[in-house]
Amino acid sequence: MSTQNPHTPGALDVSTAATATASTSDAFFQIEPASLTPALLGESPFWHPRQQRLYYLDIPGHALFRLDDGASEPQRWALNDEPGCVVPLAQGGLLIAQRNGLWRFDPDAGDYECLAEPPYDASKRRFNDGKADAQGRLWVGTIDDARQPESALYVFRHGQFEMVQSGITTSNGLAWSPDGKTMYWSDTKAHEVYRFAFDESSGTLGDRELFARFEPRAADQPLLTYGGRPDGAAMDVEGCYWVAMMEGQQLLRFSPEGLLLQRIELPVRCATMPTFGGADLRTLFVTTAREKRSEEELGAQPWAGCVLRMRVPVAGLPVQFAKLD
Repeated sequence: MSTQNPHTPGALDVSTAATATASTSDAFFQIEPASLTPALLGESPFWHPRQQRLYYLDIPGHALFRLDDGASEPQRWALNDEPGCVVPLAQGGLLIAQRNGLWRFDPDAGDYECLAEPPYDASKRRFNDGKADAQGRLWVGTIDDARQPESALYVFRHGQFEMVQSGITTSNGLAWSPDGKTMYWSDTKAHEVYRFAFDESSGTLGDRELFARFEPRAADQPLLTYGGRPDGAAMDVEGCYWVAMMEGQQLLRFSPEGLLLQRIELPVRCATMPTFGGADLRTLFVTTAREKRSEEELGAQPWAGCVLRMRVPVAGLPVQFAKLD
């Protein structure tokens, strides 16, 4: 699929198309920290509709956070290894994909149980971004420690992991269209977002298609001129794909056809993942990172590592609950 024409559906080269598409700055959004408790690398946020709470992780901090609606500080639970993603369980509690396997965790009861060993060499890679689909299947990818293209995407069903895609470096950006017929997935290091036809009943994928491509950072390129690389993502009710641009200090919103509709500038350099929450799912929460950032940057961006929030005009899709067979 060609990426030379920015109006070709599913093949947007953002580096050349951004100036021709609608752009919205943060001047139209009131961005504030949801909490001033920073994570080293905040990730995998989701809004629990039954509890009206925000959950998220600190990957290198080996921690789970829970922020009650209206609270200024989160609760924190220590985990026994690096977590990659967390999703709510239909049966109660949470599923957490960690470097050392898949775990069921009930924060209130304190139950912490390993359900499955990792399907990879944990000395070389770990789980990363993951979400449940509408049928309750957990989809989770991996990240390679050496940043080589040896990571994959797995689906967990019938008590085991099944590899469904491979040959990437950093699995990220999982989301589904409102009708459940399209799945989105990205490789952060490759600066690419993909989409697949998705069979919701069977959980099978069609061919991988390029949805968006971003310009990689040149060796001597200053961060101020770098647009970032695609990290975590979320889907709104209009079928638009919201993606956090790591090191790009921005969120981007794409139409289902792959056109860049909005660009929201952020007060921190490293956004990691957006999610929709609040009673009406119109509060956009964004996890961020501060790990390995310079003292100069952290001094200028004191909210780095905090969860940001803003009100947006379009609601997002609710989180899907994972189900165990």
